[in-house]
Amino acid sequence: MKISTKLLFDRASNQMSLVQNKLADSQAQLAQGKQILKPSDSPDQAAIVQRLKSLFQNSLSTMRSRLELEDSTLRSATGLLVRAKEIAVQAANDTLSTVNRQALGSELSAVRDQLLSLANTTDTNGTFLFSGSRSKYPPFAAKNAGEPPTYRGDQTKMSVMVGEQRSIPINRTGTETFVSINRTGSNQAVGFFEVMDDLVNGIYSSDGAAMQQGIKEMTDLMNGLTLAHADIGTDMNVVDQQSSVVEDTILNLKTTVSSVEDLDYAAAITKMNQQMLSLEAAQSSFSKMAQLTLFNYLK
Repeated sequence: MKISTKLLFDRASNQMSLVQNKLADSQAQLAQGKQILKPSDSPDQAAIVQRLKSLFQNSLSTMRSRLELEDSTLRSATGLLVRAKEIAVQAANDTLSTVNRQALGSELSAVRDQLLSLANTTDTNGTFLFSGSRSKYPPFAAKNAGEPPTYRGDQTKMSVMVGEQRSIPINRTGTETFVSINRTGSNQAVGFFEVMDDLVNGIYSSDGAAMQQGIKEMTDLMNGLTLAHADIGTDMNVVDQQSSVVEDTILNLKTTVSSVEDLDYAAAITKMNQQMLSLEAAQSSFSKMAQLTLFNYLK
């Protein structure tokens, strides 16, 4: 079989281009000190690098931010409930004038509105903290105008992995935070904000029995918040403990990543020198082939 001069020329040209590309890659590796410049250089190693770099770091960061926001929210809510109970005790004083009691009613109404705002707190992504899985919707809202806000979320609990075999709930439902209570003489649970509204109305109307009932129920609401706050504190301790474990893990991962990514300069320089010799040989061969003509064979 005869091989045409054009075919020889094309093969030599392609071979020289291939060697040039390999040499360019080696030069780039030496310049950056990395043997993996893009995922296609080594798909398996690139996958390992990405997996190791992201392992647990995002989960712990998300968990810490979420818990800190929940902690500050419930801390503020607890302070407001303390003030609400103080107002109720002051308003229940028989010597208080109607005008002063009305002023206390107005203050308690403002406290109630602040508590509602805290119950509907959102994170930096705009998702509601206490709605369960319905995090795009406010957990507490009134069904109809003039009615007290009720819980509109669900009871779904979601967890996030913070270790190889460790997960922590990442959300709290509104009913376990802003709890309902069992009112004396009633077979029905009474919601957090219905309790608040009943106390406000009792103060406005100077209803002594309603105010006394409200004082007791403020304590029940505070107990619910205290338990929820304690759960957050427990989860934060777990995150802190897990962080120290993960720090050791990350140190090992960084060593592994370095062994995968970092360049062996001695081997890389030897490889580049070999490629340069191959390129010079290919260029020399190509140059001689390009000079061949039919007259060379006739001499």
